[in-house]
Amino acid sequence: MPLYSYEAEDAKKSCEYCRNGFTIAQSLKDEKLAHCPQCGAPVAKVIKAPALRHSQTDLHYRAKRAGFTALKRVDKGTYEKMY
Repeated sequence: MPLYSYEAEDAKKSCEYCRNGFTIAQSLKDEKLAHCPQCGAPVAKVIKAPALRHSQTDLHYRAKRAGFTALKRVDKGTYEKMY
């Protein structure tokens, strides 16, 4: 189920829960929230960037599997094949 973030539209007419923003799990079929579940103040959906994290070793592993060659700099103008 995707997570959606909401924030109060008007900070003066909201509770601390929606003023600071909250995240809720909703089905894709559910309608977006129009009011705070605690105080009933109007809320708006906040668009955030997804969290994508790849480790350096994971990227090297994927490149190796795809057939790429990784080179490591040994000296000026000299490179050594890592894999």
